[in-house]
Amino acid sequence: MERTQDVNVDSFKPLLTPLEVRERIPQSAASLQTVVTARQAIRDILEGRDKRKLLIVGPCSIHDPRSAIEYAQRLLALSKQVQDSLLLVMRTYFEKPRTTVGWKGFINDPFLDHSFNMNEGLLRARQLLCDITAMGVPVGTEALEPISPQYLSDLVSWTAIGARTAESQSHREMASGLSSPVGFKNNTDGNIHVAINALNSASKPHHFLGIDHNGRTSIVATRGNQHCHLILRGGGGRPNYDSVSVRLAQKALSQAGLNPAIVIDCSHDNTNKDYTLQPAVFDDCLGQVLNGNHAIVGFMIESHLCEGNQPLSKELKYGVSITDGCVNWDMTAEIILRAHRRLTAARGSQAVFHGMIESGTEEKA
Repeated sequence: MERTQDVNVDSFKPLLTPLEVRERIPQSAASLQTVVTARQAIRDILEGRDKRKLLIVGPCSIHDPRSAIEYAQRLLALSKQVQDSLLLVMRTYFEKPRTTVGWKGFINDPFLDHSFNMNEGLLRARQLLCDITAMGVPVGTEALEPISPQYLSDLVSWTAIGARTAESQSHREMASGLSSPVGFKNNTDGNIHVAINALNSASKPHHFLGIDHNGRTSIVATRGNQHCHLILRGGGGRPNYDSVSVRLAQKALSQAGLNPAIVIDCSHDNTNKDYTLQPAVFDDCLGQVLNGNHAIVGFMIESHLCEGNQPLSKELKYGVSITDGCVNWDMTAEIILRAHRRLTAARGSQAVFHGMIESGTEEKA
């Protein structure tokens, strides 16, 4: 008889369970402390209790653990210099959405050779996150495959839901159960209302199909995630980081009864996909913050050790992205240190002003 099931499936291969992966690569006490501390700090920033700004910065995607560790070491040293004004979280993206086809990320194909050894990808990704967080560097990632958070989410301090998946019911349900704060990007056409609907949905309890730590298919019940927020990334070939777009987004969030906390993605359509414009976008948005827009709580920058990007090949340059173009480390450090100086100076000016008021020495109008 003719088959009616799995007609287009070639094979099934066993996948390690989340418990097996976690037992092979356990989280250290130092890593745990990094995750717990960073998650609380991000929640405080989103709710206005912590006046610092959040900066998610790092490679567009991880393809080489060695260069990722070097980047994390540099970021750790830099974060200590700016910790009074900025909370730095390293981008560690292991899953990449594709418009059509292409390399789907380190978990899907860790050896970059179409061998698709996903068991090895999960193990290597977890090991890298353990190593980075044990150093004291918090990490952020994009949640794409609905089951992958069971393998890695205990190590993640911040999660993004991408522009292509913000409308997906599965991703909204998944976000409702994640332990980290979650940012939803606006659609690729620039529509923010899809993301606002997603924020509303993810804040509510859900019941859906998933897997447990033993890899069993399960009915998952969630409580809802109260620390979701909007990410503006531009769309339809147009930016939406300008002050008018940001104010309109704030208004829409407030009208929906949501926290008007906004993270600006300084890449993608906000730069017309020109990575060299990221510093300009960042400086513009920081200017909005310094001019009193407290709804902008954070930024995202695509950055690597070396500038630009390269095609996937057998001869890869060290420290260069194989997905979106990135600013190099020197430019990254310059952006961050300049922002630290501007934020520190503004805070000092405010302190002087309030001190004059309290002492009664301010000029009379």
